[in-house]
Amino acid sequence: MNGMSQPEAPRVPQGWIATWTASPAGPPSETPRFRDQTVRSVIRTSAGGARCRVRLSNVFGRTPLVVGATRLALRRSGAQIDAASVRPVTFGGAGRVTIPAGAQAVSDPVQLEVPPLADLAVSLWLPEPTAADTMHFQALQTSYVARGDATAALDLPEAQPTTAWHFLTGVDVWRPDGATIVVFGDSITDGANSSPDRNLRWPDVLAARLQARTTTRRLGVANQGIIGNRLLHPTAAQLGNLFGPAGLARFDRDVLEQPGVACAIVLLGINDLGHPGAVAPLDEAVSAEELQTGLTQLVERAHRKGIRILGATLTPFEGTADGFYSPEKEAKRQTVNNWIRTAGRFDGVLDLDAAVRDPEHPARLAPDYDAGDHLHPSDAGMSAIGRAIPLEPFDSSFER
Repeated sequence: MNGMSQPEAPRVPQGWIATWTASPAGPPSETPRFRDQTVRSVIRTSAGGARCRVRLSNVFGRTPLVVGATRLALRRSGAQIDAASVRPVTFGGAGRVTIPAGAQAVSDPVQLEVPPLADLAVSLWLPEPTAADTMHFQALQTSYVARGDATAALDLPEAQPTTAWHFLTGVDVWRPDGATIVVFGDSITDGANSSPDRNLRWPDVLAARLQARTTTRRLGVANQGIIGNRLLHPTAAQLGNLFGPAGLARFDRDVLEQPGVACAIVLLGINDLGHPGAVAPLDEAVSAEELQTGLTQLVERAHRKGIRILGATLTPFEGTADGFYSPEKEAKRQTVNNWIRTAGRFDGVLDLDAAVRDPEHPARLAPDYDAGDHLHPSDAGMSAIGRAIPLEPFDSSFER
């Protein structure tokens, strides 16, 4: 971790930390719709804790979201859950909750010992006609949709699979000695092109490494990556809200407001360079200086909350198709990366560009780390990124 400093220890709220998150965004062209159906979302924890709670979101909904029942359990395999672990989830003591358009809801504490690196199943019964305007499209995890209120069912043999997370945006655990590391980024952080159902996104690799060390097991990793996300612009108009709001617009909700957050890792900006002329209008092209200013805003906002923020260099993208790459865009990437490495704005620098680039052709991903589109890392590339982050600075970075 190049140049990681040791600023004054942040004031981290004691108690809840995030063990899993998914940043809310919008659907693709066709919005999924539910009616008297149960959505069983499968998620992977990072840190463990003595009890837990669930966070739901209707932030992009246009009408109230009615959830008739919610249950949480340890997942066995597929849609199967462990009978001894099934717990009802309440909101203000009630099993039914109505979440207004644009709002979020946090559940009451659930008495369940949550293991680290475990699969949980969160089942939501949606009794009324419901448009899934708030979702995380690229879950890279198979979840399930069944008829009626099946929240307590131990298996869902006739369920239909879904590869998105609907309405579920967080699971927290009670860990008074712990803290949350939030990873803020785009599809590379979201895990695009990594193997589904195997938890091989680079934040998953980081979480597994943290859990393997006694001194860092108290740290949860919250993955707040969204495919296609940009720092300075929202999703291009023709794509709805699929790529989410601009990073500058979602930073408070997705990073600063996460429970127990003590550190943020930022890997964001490659789509600001690549999208204009590919999937966004050319007049949304940005300069290296504009990206640097935007990243500086994130630093200032994090520091005002006492949160450390680490800057990751933008990874290579030469060879991408459809106008995403150009020599001019590559020059901007190099300028931004040099600034991240040398300007001293961040509390530490993670040189992920150096971790995955081809030594013989530094503007490209190394062949073994390229998933095939010359932008997204393969499973091996995800592992290389997750393992490029030194863990020793986290041993004492979050002391209160």
